[in-house]
Amino acid sequence: MATVGGGVASAQPTWGPLAPANPFLGPVGTSTMHGDAGSSDATHLAGPGGPLTVDSLPLAAACPTLLEGSDGMVLALCTAILDQTPIVHLIDTAVLGTGAAASVANLALPKGSLLGGVYAFLDNADRLVAVGGDRMVVRVGHHRTPLGIWTLTIDRSVDLTAAIPHGDNVTGLVPDWQGNIWFATGDGRVGIVDGTDTVGTLQLPAGEHVANSISSSTSGVAVATTHALYQLSADNGAPEIDWRAPYDRGSARKPGQLSWGTGSTPTYFGPTTGADYLTVVDNADAQVALQVYRASTGELVCSQPVLTTGGPGSENSPIGVGKSVFVASTYGYPYPRVPADAGPAVPATAPFTGGMTRVDLGGSGCHTVWDNEVRSAAVPRLSTADGNLYTVTRQVLPLSSAATSALDGYEYTVIDPITGSVLDTAQLPGSVVNDTLQTSGLITSRGEYLQGTLSGLIRVRTL
Repeated sequence: MATVGGGVASAQPTWGPLAPANPFLGPVGTSTMHGDAGSSDATHLAGPGGPLTVDSLPLAAACPTLLEGSDGMVLALCTAILDQTPIVHLIDTAVLGTGAAASVANLALPKGSLLGGVYAFLDNADRLVAVGGDRMVVRVGHHRTPLGIWTLTIDRSVDLTAAIPHGDNVTGLVPDWQGNIWFATGDGRVGIVDGTDTVGTLQLPAGEHVANSISSSTSGVAVATTHALYQLSADNGAPEIDWRAPYDRGSARKPGQLSWGTGSTPTYFGPTTGADYLTVVDNADAQVALQVYRASTGELVCSQPVLTTGGPGSENSPIGVGKSVFVASTYGYPYPRVPADAGPAVPATAPFTGGMTRVDLGGSGCHTVWDNEVRSAAVPRLSTADGNLYTVTRQVLPLSSAATSALDGYEYTVIDPITGSVLDTAQLPGSVVNDTLQTSGLITSRGEYLQGTLSGLIRVRTL
């Protein structure tokens, strides 16, 4: 294997800048599913390269959210396979692969919808902040007893039952730069929990749903519904709309997406502040496009067709850094389940062909730098430290064309962001229980790459 990642920089321009760190989040790059408050999916940490080794941690649960605290302990928010209960696992990767129990503590949360409880963040005290199916905001701390035993405890909670109707669930949450916790629900309610635990809400237009997480910057808080992109700010403790930008949501949900509308968590990025722009991918029928807006005004900067070699749809948040955006196709991805209210896909199924696109801003608009045919099965992550894109790809069985199977294999994959070409791969455990489900990988402070799967997590590290 060629030496890539692991802090070995390639000959290329400096990527960035990244947005300023949110003071109410935990460590930069590891405290949200998408790395930071702005959901850039970029990190200043370097990924693993050179001779590699792979370990697995079976947890009998799907683990879409992996976060690392300042002490190096990993918090995994998972969903149990058998009963769909959200479970927080505290993981010590230092003992992973040694035979010792790497999940050193766990805590169950009340279950809600399929998407409820998927998104969480670490606050500046390394507590996992999430909302369970009982509509309680909880801050889960990890502590060591005098005997050295790790425990997970709910250190603080806020009741949202008066603010969120029964049957609705929180789908995304993020802190703003004043320390307020913002949340959005599946039925389109946006709320704020301030420092005194007072809750204020705003109902977005009827029929608009929120199926992805939300993002924040010094400009405001971004929420993408199934119809439009919003930026909001706080006004006397309640959310207020700064601007609204409708996008082409297409005529139906597509195969490989979990809702009828954009699959993007909104991404802040930009060459000046790191959050000059806000972007999502639309859901237009024949050809999807990257929509880039000026964060301060909501002005459409450009609309650029993407994923022209892959299928026309993405459930994943774009990577945004400097003047560049990277988008991965999920069109046709065979999720084992979709939300009950997602509606039928049109067509019902499609081959998963994959493909990624890089778009750069320049002059008065955008242009495509490259399209590739990489079958990314996870949300890619860009390291500004070593200049590589990291993801997991889904392999094609011999003679199977672009069809998918429970027997498919998976590969840790390193991509050159300059050209879109694959630099290196490493075989991962393959079978349906190791499906990475288009979830985000985590590059840790130790230089490990952690990836949640349908049944636990996988770690790739340098030998």
